[in-house]
Amino acid sequence: MTSLGADPEVLRIGNCSGFYGDRLSAMREMLEGGQLDVLTGDYLAELTMLILGRDRMKDPALGYAKTFVRQLEDCLGLALERGVRIVANAGGLNPAGLAQRLAEVADKLGLTPKIAYVEGDDLLPRAQELGLGAPLTANAYLGAWGIAEALNAGADIVVTGRVTDASVVVGPAAAHFRWARDDFDALAGAVVAGHVIECGTQATGGNFAFFTEIENLDRPGFPIAEIRRDGSSVITKHANTGGAVTVDTVEAQLMYEIQSARYAGPDVTARLDSIRLATAGEDRVSISGVTGEAPPPRLKVSLNTLGGFRNEMTFVLTGLDIEAKAALAQRQLESWLPVRPAELDWSLSRLDRPDAETEEQASALLRCVVRDPDPDKVGRAFSSVAVELALASYPGFTMTTPPGNGAPYGVYTAGYVDAGEVAHTAVLPDGSRVAIAPPAQTRDLDEVAEPELPQPLPASETRWVPLGSIAAARSGDKGGNANIGVWVRTDDQWRWLVHTLTVDTLRALLPETAKLTVTRHVLPNLRAVNFIVEDLLGLGVAYQARFDPQAKGLGEWLRSRHIDIPVELLP
Repeated sequence: MTSLGADPEVLRIGNCSGFYGDRLSAMREMLEGGQLDVLTGDYLAELTMLILGRDRMKDPALGYAKTFVRQLEDCLGLALERGVRIVANAGGLNPAGLAQRLAEVADKLGLTPKIAYVEGDDLLPRAQELGLGAPLTANAYLGAWGIAEALNAGADIVVTGRVTDASVVVGPAAAHFRWARDDFDALAGAVVAGHVIECGTQATGGNFAFFTEIENLDRPGFPIAEIRRDGSSVITKHANTGGAVTVDTVEAQLMYEIQSARYAGPDVTARLDSIRLATAGEDRVSISGVTGEAPPPRLKVSLNTLGGFRNEMTFVLTGLDIEAKAALAQRQLESWLPVRPAELDWSLSRLDRPDAETEEQASALLRCVVRDPDPDKVGRAFSSVAVELALASYPGFTMTTPPGNGAPYGVYTAGYVDAGEVAHTAVLPDGSRVAIAPPAQTRDLDEVAEPELPQPLPASETRWVPLGSIAAARSGDKGGNANIGVWVRTDDQWRWLVHTLTVDTLRALLPETAKLTVTRHVLPNLRAVNFIVEDLLGLGVAYQARFDPQAKGLGEWLRSRHIDIPVELLP
């Protein structure tokens, strides 16, 4: 076994990709920007697996992130020269195919890296047997130990299929520090560090609620986690790069796409309510105190199914009588259709304002979305009828969309299988195969009791202002559910927030959630509350139930809503 870095007590891991389509130059920027031991990349998301599944349907040799190949063509020599190991989940549905493609690239460049890959996540051939139905893709979320095995065997590059996002960070740390499978606190600390850097520049100021406080956000640098033997870490970035690393930017990413105070993974369950953040210097934030528990006995499985075909048309309604114009267009279109699709949904966005100074400011958008298993019902039979209304409908008729055929859409669901059913395997640089055993210790996920709350603030003068005057937020998606993490900066603000921003208050502030199941989780160490809003996103991002299908703007909507805030808490 070989060490991954020169310092036995600290492993410096950078990230160069938060999604499939992230900044192409980031790999070179990270390799040239300063010292690293390992460079990771996260290329997979629920929607990405569907995209790769469709790629594989067209060509069985595909199914991996092609942009990663382009990055390695540019940077492989530089990475080898600098001794930086590369670990990425860019293998998607075909890690073996990606490893082979990288070997071809290396040969063309006259280089001889040691390439390994991790497989076993693809359960599609056994989907029916495992009770997962008949999906297009079925991939279990693997953990870090296959990656660690490959690195310990000397791999310069490790590519995987569907591992958890944090595993590309946990694997190198586990290999470097020789952690045991039951070093749960250390593993949990690495999971939290991995969660912080997995989405790239979201940890260095990207998508940050208080973005106007950051001096230079033109081109934020990608994050780095300096992980220590006990699992604690410091989050930072290369010097002379844009953005910032502060307690708030790190907390913003911690709040992203989480559920309860227990953050479950295949190797460990991290307790988010144990995290402590502190400033450790300029653009340096320490993460400490993280505790871990044995992982759950079952692995989550990402299931994508082709749900049918989808199309949409958008009408522009200008000036007076917007509601009446919308009613007329809806009534006409539905009565003119030769056959009604299985789903036909209307939404009216009142972007107009009275006595507007521009035509655009005087206009609203009426959107009609249709879905059906039959592509013909949502193709020209729908979109051409919408166009036929042009001279026969409301005054000022115009549209933003041309007529066209429908497109297939996917449906994401989560399945679960016993960890022992998954053949987690590391394929080492010499071609030998090592089976990775499931965890020996497991623990079912229990609900975390709400902690003791601080005393509420005494009554005082308030002002009706946006919640975002004092609160930051970050929101995201998990299948059809959305999360909204909200936090504040001072203890007195926390005393106000935790007693004020209840489930009932959230429903009142966000009326679209009023009839949905909403759960609140309290994280006192972070002065944060996290809400899970079930079924807000329908059947997942590809279903596009909302104009914001991944709930990215949900937290900002909440921050914009007005509420009575004590005057002494306001800036």
